[in-house]
Amino acid sequence: MGLRTAVMLNMLDMVGVGPFITLTLIIGAMGGPQAMLGWVFGALFAVCDGLVCSELAASMPNAGGSYYYLKEIYGPTKLGRLISFLFIWQLSFSAPLSIASGAIGLAHYSSYFAHDLNRQFAKHAFQGSVPLLGGLQASTSFGPETVLAIGTVLLAVFLLYRRITAIERLSGVLSTGVFFALGWIIFAALTHFNAKMAFSFPANAFRLSPEFFTGLGAAMLVATYDYWGYYNVCYLGEEIKQPEKNIPRAVLISIVVIAITYITMNISVIGVIPWQELVQTAKSDTRFYVMSAMMQRVYGAWAGKLITILIIWTAFASVFSLLLGYSRVPYAAALDGNYFSVFARLHRKHNFPHISLLALGMVAVVFCFFSLADVIAALVVIRILLQFLLQATGAIVLRIRRPDLPRPFRMWLYPLPALIASCGFVYILFSRPNFLKEIRYAIVLLVIGLAIYLVRSAARSEWPFGNRLADHAGSSVAASSRDVTSDVQY
Repeated sequence: MGLRTAVMLNMLDMVGVGPFITLTLIIGAMGGPQAMLGWVFGALFAVCDGLVCSELAASMPNAGGSYYYLKEIYGPTKLGRLISFLFIWQLSFSAPLSIASGAIGLAHYSSYFAHDLNRQFAKHAFQGSVPLLGGLQASTSFGPETVLAIGTVLLAVFLLYRRITAIERLSGVLSTGVFFALGWIIFAALTHFNAKMAFSFPANAFRLSPEFFTGLGAAMLVATYDYWGYYNVCYLGEEIKQPEKNIPRAVLISIVVIAITYITMNISVIGVIPWQELVQTAKSDTRFYVMSAMMQRVYGAWAGKLITILIIWTAFASVFSLLLGYSRVPYAAALDGNYFSVFARLHRKHNFPHISLLALGMVAVVFCFFSLADVIAALVVIRILLQFLLQATGAIVLRIRRPDLPRPFRMWLYPLPALIASCGFVYILFSRPNFLKEIRYAIVLLVIGLAIYLVRSAARSEWPFGNRLADHAGSSVAASSRDVTSDVQY
């Protein structure tokens, strides 16, 4: 893939259905248009973390992305082996959560055509308790939207079950509908924009109270979810032409373009639909298709239906792209001997990691039974705790440990981007209402993954129980790159 395709895939991951359904959640979190601060700060942290990803990807352009970064940062024969395993372990859950969120969002938006889609045939709440951590709660439901979400995931798996060259053509077709939908919404909103409506702030909107910071944290969590995807190209590694140059370019270009698009679109929309109405909408089922309601208000019913079709198209494109990128990561770890060996299998004819693709798809199907809000919150918290914080601080650690490592791209204003990204992630984790709910699940996931790693390591006499390493574990970054490339010729 060249730079153009890499940027398109990143944008497909970033856009998805998120920005079309989360505006009401962000407005509701802060109670007014000051919620746009969530988008602004979210963009700032995305740029900072994108600079971290870009430096690491340029130095280690391996298929698997963060898996190789974390292993090299913390030592490939010792602690880095454990941390990289835990990264793959959490990805086996957080990646399907991300994929499922797109599929659930698609199903929600489809209810614009048939409101009966959002009815539930069955619903069940789970409660449990874990020593030292407290209670765990989760709820599942089943209805027509669940069936549609599951069908979306299965269709994406079917379309990805082929060579990467065919996928490149498919991504080009899908991206056309995505950018047309964004462009049309922005055009419609700007041409009917009312500045007084958009910037009519409530009393004490910017008073720095505890409620302000709590609301900002909730808004930033949702904005962070909407921006995520800029790092997906890092997982493809050697499948990108000149990865040491094109991966950083793809990451930064996609962040800047999407940030400008999101901020412009959302400010424009609240200049057409009063924020007071959006706050009320956040409490009803119509919150899932607010963009369609706006287009219907501006142009009529035909526009609402057409934009709904385009947004459904966009949601599916995101599910497609996420499955593509994430399916390469467990494969790379298994090939390196640090994950379950079944994931290292390649399709005999088309030469792609089909077991990894199928496994992530099936787990995503399970998560389609959960609510969209729970899926988004769990995804963001798990990913921050078990990937992004370790990676952002790790970039500084690697500079200290390996000053000689070739760095074709260096993060600007080092080490500020890594520090700012880390502080932003910590703020998102602890500034939200009921923030412990998802953190408990992340800790449970961490403990289970740690237990699995220690049992495997003891059985194989690997660190910390011995010195015998799996294949490639003690190799250098350059050697790892050559090994993976020789094993997989995409």
